[in-house]
Amino acid sequence: QPQLAESGGGLVQAGGSLRLSCAASGRPGTTYAMGWFRQAPGKLREFVAGISWSGDRTYYADSVKGRFTISRVNAMNAVSLQMARLKPDDTAVYYCAAKEFSPPGQWNLASIDYWGQGTQVTISS
Repeated sequence: QPQLAESGGGLVQAGGSLRLSCAASGRPGTTYAMGWFRQAPGKLREFVAGISWSGDRTYYADSVKGRFTISRVNAMNAVSLQMARLKPDDTAVYYCAAKEFSPPGQWNLASIDYWGQGTQVTISS
């Protein structure tokens, strides 16, 4: 199965920006739909953003629409999440996710086939 490697987490002040990156490796020739989920302390893991394998369709949680932008580089099976106007409520561990088999618009926990290890994002007020 592929390995998902995340980078880019950290600590920023409210109103600031941060960029997360993730690259999938280990299965040459396979392209995945990829996305991001997050999990705050004491809360369930939730969907943040997703992008189709071709990059022509993107999906966002209502809480991040207009602030976060997901993009991908297919040649590298990599995806980035540009986060702007960050809020303390965005504080969470962010997980890169990849899927092969579920419908394009389905982005829930059950639809994900592979997970990254997670990267901490902390927004100070």
